[in-house]
Amino acid sequence: MSFLPSPEPLPRGKHIGTARAHPRVAYVVKMYPRFSETFIVSEILAHEAAGMLLGIFSLRPPVDTHFQDLLAKVRSPVRYIFSDRPRLPEFWSALSYAGNRLPRFWQSLGAFTGEDSRDVHQAVLLATELEAGGFTHVHAHFASVASSVARMAARFTGLPFSFTAHAKDIFHESVDAGDFRRKLSDASAVVTVSDHNLEFLRRTYGPIASRVRRIYNGLHLDSFPYSSPVRRDELVVAVGRLVEKKGFDDLIRALATLRDQGRRVRCEIIGAGDMEQQLRSLISHLALQDTVHLVGPLPQKDVRNRVRAATVLAAPCVNGADGNRDGLPTVLLEGMALGTPCISTDVAGIPEAVRHEETGLLVAERDVPALASGIVRLLDDAELRRRLAAAARRLVESDFDVRRNAEAVRKLFAAKAAGEEAA
Repeated sequence: MSFLPSPEPLPRGKHIGTARAHPRVAYVVKMYPRFSETFIVSEILAHEAAGMLLGIFSLRPPVDTHFQDLLAKVRSPVRYIFSDRPRLPEFWSALSYAGNRLPRFWQSLGAFTGEDSRDVHQAVLLATELEAGGFTHVHAHFASVASSVARMAARFTGLPFSFTAHAKDIFHESVDAGDFRRKLSDASAVVTVSDHNLEFLRRTYGPIASRVRRIYNGLHLDSFPYSSPVRRDELVVAVGRLVEKKGFDDLIRALATLRDQGRRVRCEIIGAGDMEQQLRSLISHLALQDTVHLVGPLPQKDVRNRVRAATVLAAPCVNGADGNRDGLPTVLLEGMALGTPCISTDVAGIPEAVRHEETGLLVAERDVPALASGIVRLLDDAELRRRLAAAARRLVESDFDVRRNAEAVRKLFAAKAAGEEAA
C-alpha cells in the first residue's frame, strides 16, 4: 500500500553496478509517521535536500492522532509493508514470487529459519519492492524489528544493509544480545546517536562493534531561530512522551517543593503517553492543578513556540526499571537552539549536549531537591540564562546541524557502494 507514487525503477540486475551513479536508499522504520520521531524526518529531509533518492518503508500503520507539520515537506515515496502473522498459503505464495525474481533468494532463506514468521514475510515483501524499485542500499532506524526485516531483505537481494541504534533498542531488558550481534555482523555500517551509546556497544559486544560510528541526530537550524532568554515569562516547559524514562513525575514533585517554599511556578508538560493518568493523579494529590498543566501533544510549530517562550526547559530523564532510557532527547537540542536554558540529568548521552554550568544545568536523576534548586537558579538569574543559552546555541551549531550530520551518514552509504564497485 502506498499513498505516494512509486519511484522509477533502475534496470533490473544493476543494483550494485549503478550504486555510485544512481544511489537509491530504502529507509525502513517500524512505523511511519510517528509523532515523537521527528529526528528521522529531519534526517530524511536533509538527504532529500542533498539530492539523494529515497524510499520510505513502514512495517506498521500509524496509530498517532497528531502528526508533525514537518511531514508535509517530505517528498520521498512511502510504502506500507503490512502483514499480520501470515497464513500458510499467502506465506508460500510470497516466497514463490520472491524466488522467481531474486536469484539468491532460496539460498539465503535458510539462514533465517529461527526468525519470526511475520518478520520473514515482511522481509520477503520488502525484498521484492527493493528489487522492483532499483534500490541500492537498505538503512533501518532502530535495531529492533525494522533492522530485523531490513537485514533479511538485504540478504535476499544482495544489497548492503545498515542501521541506526538509538536508545530503547540498545538498553531495554528485552534486547536479545545474540540477535544484536547478528545485526552488527551483517551490517555494512552501524550508526548510534551518542558517545554514551557507542561506549556501551563496544563494551558489551566487543570487537564486532568496532565499526559502529557515532553520528548525532541533528536539527534544521533555520527552523529554530535563537532568541535571548533574558526577558521571558516565568514558565517551565517539558516536552516528551508521558513514560517513565522522561522523569516527569520528578518534575511535578520539584514544583511541589517550590510551592512549599512559597514559590509558585507555572509549568506546561507537552506530550501524551501511558503515564498520563498517573501524572494527573500526582498533580491532584499534590494540589498543583493551578500550576502544572498537561497540555497533550502539539504540532512541532506550537511546541517550538512554547519552548521559545519559556524561561526553562526541563528534561529530568531517568533510567527506567526495565533498562529503558533516553539516548539524547531531541527536545533538548531544540531548546538549546532556540535559546531556552535547559536543566536535565546526567543520564545516557545527555551530558554530551547539556554540559553542566557551560551549556545548561545537570542534576543527578531522581534528585528532586536539586532539580527544584536548579529551576530556581535559572528563573532568578538572567545573566546565567544568557550565558548558558549563548554557549548552548554555539554547541548545537557545531555538533548538531542535521545537514552536516546527514552528510556523514551518506558518506557511510557511499563508502560501501564504492567498495563494492572497486571489488
